[in-house]
Amino acid sequence: MAEPMKVVMKIVSVKGTCAAGHKVGEEFDLSKDFTLGFSGKGKALCPSAFYAAFPSWRVLRFGGEFPWEEDKDTAHVACPDPLNPVMMELRRIRD
Repeated sequence: MAEPMKVVMKIVSVKGTCAAGHKVGEEFDLSKDFTLGFSGKGKALCPSAFYAAFPSWRVLRFGGEFPWEEDKDTAHVACPDPLNPVMMELRRIRD
């Protein structure tokens, strides 16, 4: 099996009020240890956001891609809260 690749998640848009307090520009290296929770201080990743991103994270981490993405090293995912959507970009970092 291929060596897993680094994947970083960035908050690219917040409409409404994110219950976890996420802000545009926050980044989480999903290839290292990270905390799930609702700290509201950019240190913990909302569990709902992570669970929404998890399938795309696994695809990118292990070399897959999405045909609808122009950049094959990215995936765009939305938080499951339809009233306060948070958009996230996952980016595979090739060394």
